[in-house]
Amino acid sequence: MRRPRVALIVLAVLALFASAASAVIGHEEGLWILHPARRPLSPESTSEADAEFRAAGATREDFQVRAPDGAILRGWLCLPHTASGDWVLLLHGIADNRAGMAGYASFLLRQGYGALLMDARAQGESDGALATYGWKERYDVRAVLDALEAREHPRRVFLLGESLGAAIALQAAAVDTRIDGVVAEAAFSNLREVSYDYAGLHLSPWLGKTLFRPAAIFAMRSAERQGEFRADDVSPQEAVSVRSFPILLICGTADRTIPCRHARRIFHCAIGPKQLWVVPNAGHTGAYGAAPLEFQRRVLGFFNSIRSRGE
Repeated sequence: MRRPRVALIVLAVLALFASAASAVIGHEEGLWILHPARRPLSPESTSEADAEFRAAGATREDFQVRAPDGAILRGWLCLPHTASGDWVLLLHGIADNRAGMAGYASFLLRQGYGALLMDARAQGESDGALATYGWKERYDVRAVLDALEAREHPRRVFLLGESLGAAIALQAAAVDTRIDGVVAEAAFSNLREVSYDYAGLHLSPWLGKTLFRPAAIFAMRSAERQGEFRADDVSPQEAVSVRSFPILLICGTADRTIPCRHARRIFHCAIGPKQLWVVPNAGHTGAYGAAPLEFQRRVLGFFNSIRSRGE
């Protein structure tokens, strides 16, 4: 009888140690959350993107916008050879920059869409000390659209975002009625929920909600203090429930970073026209790589369906 009892005691001690250690890790993680790695725009990535744009028959210009808090946001404005008057704002994922969206812009430019690729605040070449996962960025998008409207007078505006960019796009569409539709791949449902995936080491959110829950709790508290926002207010699933706008949600079955349950939660909460495409065997933001032709068909079909309803 002693051995099972000793084993249980050892397991309990290990669990307590793991929880205590995860609390410390969570505090440090909270400091990192709002200061993600910055990927500068390199001459090589710019050259590769320009090759994509030239192949699509488009021209590229630098584009700069002042955010509401004074931060300068930098990006590229790409003009198609034959313009339809409709524009797509492309928003990249975390620790990336505008060049990471050049492949998506390429097929859109070929179809006559204008493409605007922006570095998010605190990412790429844009200013900003903190990334706030949509809390400030939703209003950055509004400032970008103000500048685009003043210059190009777009007929319609769509957003296409990957991961962090997808979460920002959904939150921006809730506060700006000029946004006619959103394609969002691998968006988190809300900041607190995705913290369980990170605390669970991308093995299981159950770990993040149980054994390593202190890490998630302390990370969110630290982020809230630094960012001066409530974690519960950074919520794409809430955004799609307050304004009716068309969405195409995309997730991959092999995504361990932001699993498909997030897209399903957003889909369930959405009050506007909605589609969900679950891509077999696609990893995080891997839908285009796994099924490029189907990706193009679905995205263009989604945009075209909105255009046809408005004509």
